[in-house]
Amino acid sequence: MSVILKLYRPRVLSLSTRHYSIFNVSTKLIQETDDIKHNDKLFITHPSFPHPPFSNEDCEKIGFEHRPPKTFGDKVAYHWMSFFRKSFDLVTGYKKVATPEEAKALIGTRYEMTEAKWLTRVIFLESIAGVPGSVAGFIRHLHSLRLLKRDKAWIETLLDEAYNERMHLLTFIKLGNPSWFTRSIIYMGQGVFCNLFFLFYLANPTYCHRFVGYLEEEAVSTYTHLVEELTEGKLPEFDKTKVPTIAVQYWPELTEKSTFRDLILRVRADEAKHREVNHTLANLDKEDRNPFALHVEGEKPQPENGLKVHRGKGWEKEDLYL
Repeated sequence: MSVILKLYRPRVLSLSTRHYSIFNVSTKLIQETDDIKHNDKLFITHPSFPHPPFSNEDCEKIGFEHRPPKTFGDKVAYHWMSFFRKSFDLVTGYKKVATPEEAKALIGTRYEMTEAKWLTRVIFLESIAGVPGSVAGFIRHLHSLRLLKRDKAWIETLLDEAYNERMHLLTFIKLGNPSWFTRSIIYMGQGVFCNLFFLFYLANPTYCHRFVGYLEEEAVSTYTHLVEELTEGKLPEFDKTKVPTIAVQYWPELTEKSTFRDLILRVRADEAKHREVNHTLANLDKEDRNPFALHVEGEKPQPENGLKVHRGKGWEKEDLYL
């Protein structure tokens, strides 16, 4: 009997064996003692697009806002976004929650969010989120060169958005090491999404900006859920997490004493700003000036790069000085 028990006893893998196992597809949290990962100071340069100041008070006010679809194009963009969001949530085991009771019901199920699952989710999302701004900026850049005319500052804002999303990703990979499976999905997701977005932006930029606006609405919703779980103390490993040096150098308000929650508040605020920008650009004609590039004083409030004047559903064309 003892021989049989030894034969069927599950083999306990060492830490190194578990880490290199091809069947381990979860994101590995980087330990606090790994200073090299946190303090990557080699060849560090100043940000190409400096981040505007976001106060704690303004960041705390950010929340989910939804722009109801009005036109046929709006409805198409919203339903496509919803399809991708729901499919991704189903595969990755994530559910949006509206009340504490709903969150409590998920404990012990495949939908319970752990630190590793949160990192896997945000790393994948940020790897995709950096695509629209870079693709749209590239297309408008070629358009400006081809027609020998100014772009009216859309390019700068679009590339700033792409840069900002990449900074989110670079920050999160200092906190977690994604598995081979996550990296493979990122490769495939970027390849498909980048080419599709390129073709759709050539055909209809308005549709694409509305799609990104709705995508950013969901990003704000996701990060709001994360902020709530951090506030309630459900993710103790994140409470011990040190904010990476790259984040301290990018966000003006962050210091080495800042918490992981302080970081997520600013990431959420960035996504809210992208939500506002893309919904606004979707309301404009492609020949209109970008109202976020230059603040124009007048009797009516106007868009700005900060959060003091913020409209999550976007600015209507008639409210802008163009």
